[in-house]
Amino acid sequence: MSKKLRVAVLFGGKSGEHEVSLASASSVMKAMDHDKYDIIPIGITQEGSFLLGQAALPMLEGKTEQAEINRLQQMMPAVTTGTHALPAFHREEIDVVFPVLHGTYGEDGTIQGFLEIANIPYVGAGVLASSVGMDKAVSKKVFAEAGLPQANYVSFLKADLVRNQEAVLARIETELGYPCFVKPANLGSSVGISKAKNREELIEALALASAYDRKIVVEEFVPAHEVEVAVLGNDEPEASVPGEIVSSNEFYDYKAKYIDGKSVMRIPAELPQDTAEQLREMAIRAFKAIDGSGLARVDFFIRKDTGEILLNEINTMPGFTQFSMYAKLWEHSGLTYAELVDKLIQLALERYEEKSQLRTDFAAE
Repeated sequence: MSKKLRVAVLFGGKSGEHEVSLASASSVMKAMDHDKYDIIPIGITQEGSFLLGQAALPMLEGKTEQAEINRLQQMMPAVTTGTHALPAFHREEIDVVFPVLHGTYGEDGTIQGFLEIANIPYVGAGVLASSVGMDKAVSKKVFAEAGLPQANYVSFLKADLVRNQEAVLARIETELGYPCFVKPANLGSSVGISKAKNREELIEALALASAYDRKIVVEEFVPAHEVEVAVLGNDEPEASVPGEIVSSNEFYDYKAKYIDGKSVMRIPAELPQDTAEQLREMAIRAFKAIDGSGLARVDFFIRKDTGEILLNEINTMPGFTQFSMYAKLWEHSGLTYAELVDKLIQLALERYEEKSQLRTDFAAE
C-alpha cells in the first residue's frame, strides 16, 4: 500500500475574506479521500496566530457538520497539534500545502513566498502570479501589454487622495464620469467595492476603499453581462465552459455572493459558440500573462450594446466551496469537485518537481 500524502490545508488569515476562506477550506477537506491523504489543518486567526491540528478545527465550526469534523480528526497525523505563533513547516512532515487563503496575506504572494523559502510544494499560483493577480492596478497594465481589452480605469494611492482630493475627483469625473466603480486594488470577494453615481457617493466610495488598501482603482461603468471562465493547469492550462452571473443586487457584491443566496449562475452561459471559444482563449492568455499555475478564475464583461468582450480581472485563489463558480464550471466541464482537488494537488507536485531541477548554484564552466 502506498504512503498517504500529508496535505497541510491553510485557512483563515488576516484578511477581509477570512470567513470565505473557512468555507472554502471546509469544502476542500471534506472532499479529500481518507485513503489517499492525511490532513494537517492549519488555521490562521484574524490576529495572525497559527493553530495546528485539532486546535485549528474549532475555527471551522458553523462551516461544516460535527460529523465531518470528527472525520477530519481521524485523518490527521497525531503529531500536529497545538498552538504556535508560527508553525514549523518541514519537508519531511508535509508533502504539499493547500493554501485556501483568499485576499490579503494569502492570495497576494506573501504565503507563497514563505512556502518557497520552506521548500514545500503548494497548490496554486507562485509568488509573481499571486502578487500581480491580486493587484488590480498592476494586473491591468500586464493585461494591456498582452493585448487584452479592458474597461477604462484610473488608479492612484490613498496618499494622493489625502494630499489633493479635489484633483483626484476631477480626474475621475473627466476620464470616467458617472456611474463608476471604486475598488481597493488588493482585495477580493467584492469587499470594499462601491458603485458611485455622483460626487457625494464617489467621496464615500473612495473613503471605504481606502480603508482597505493604500491603492485604489476606479473603473468606468460598463452595461454588460458578467461571465467567468475557470482555468486549470501549469504550462499547458485548460479553460472550462463559461458561466454567467446574474446578480441579485445592483452589482455582484459581497452580499450577492455570500449572504442573500439569490444570485443565479448560468452554466454554461447562453452564448454563441464562437463567443464562448473566444472567452476560453482569452482566459488562457490572461493566465499565461501573469505566469499562472494551478488554478485561476478569469472574469469578463460582455457589453450588452456591442457584444465586445472586456477582461475584468483574474483571481488566483477564487472562492472554492463545492458551490462556488470555479468548482461548478469544472463540474459542467466534466470534473467533479473531489477530482478537482486531486488534480490541483498533482499540479502542485509537478510544478515543485520541475522547479527542483533548476540550478541554484553557480559554477564556472
